[in-house]
Amino acid sequence: MAVAVVACQAAPPSSYDSERSTRMITKTPLSTKQQVIVPVAAFTAIGNLPKLNGALGEALDAGLSISDCKEILVQMYAYAGFPRSINGLNEFMRLLQSRKQQGIADAPGRESGPVPQGAALLETGTANQTKLSGAPVKGPLFDFAPAIDLYLKTHLFGDIFARDNLDWQSRELATAAALAAMPGVESQLQAHIRISMNVGLSAEQLRQLAQVLAEKVSLEAGQRAQAALQAQLSHDKRQ
Repeated sequence: MAVAVVACQAAPPSSYDSERSTRMITKTPLSTKQQVIVPVAAFTAIGNLPKLNGALGEALDAGLSISDCKEILVQMYAYAGFPRSINGLNEFMRLLQSRKQQGIADAPGRESGPVPQGAALLETGTANQTKLSGAPVKGPLFDFAPAIDLYLKTHLFGDIFARDNLDWQSRELATAAALAAMPGVESQLQAHIRISMNVGLSAEQLRQLAQVLAEKVSLEAGQRAQAALQAQLSHDKRQ
């Protein structure tokens, strides 16, 4: 759970225009593949395994590969903890075995290429964190607990976000969905709504994220996502 503090301490860009210039905004709706990521991440985060089983089946049917689904489930440990991630992976194994027995051949997908090691990992993670957040991440929290700063840079934004078998938009959809499903992490949710926009997801697409959460997961999860988006848009307008 420690890494879930993420980039909420990032210093905001100096102006709304400069922040907007870093975003590749699109008005296209979320694709079917993007939409099915949402319940997979959310049900993993809250530990609802029966619902997760169904969501994973829908994700595979929609064209996500086995590797895609595994990557989402693995990433969830950074936000919901190892137990929820491991339980999700076990459920996925059971589902794959059942589908295999039914004669369903799911696409394996591809595994990640190698990630940097040693000092190069810290450099890569710091660069990734800065790019995703829109500014260098710093603040009293990281002075108070330098270890969390190191773990965020080397592990979350290094080991995880340097893996190239799942794009950053997909990773942020999964993260925002997971955080919206869990009460009490609203500041981290808003941070990831901002990061989602930094990697090219539009306000319209994030409203759709909230709608999928409300329809597939819970009304409360959808409301939290919508509130975080509205807070971010209001912040942007004030800059």
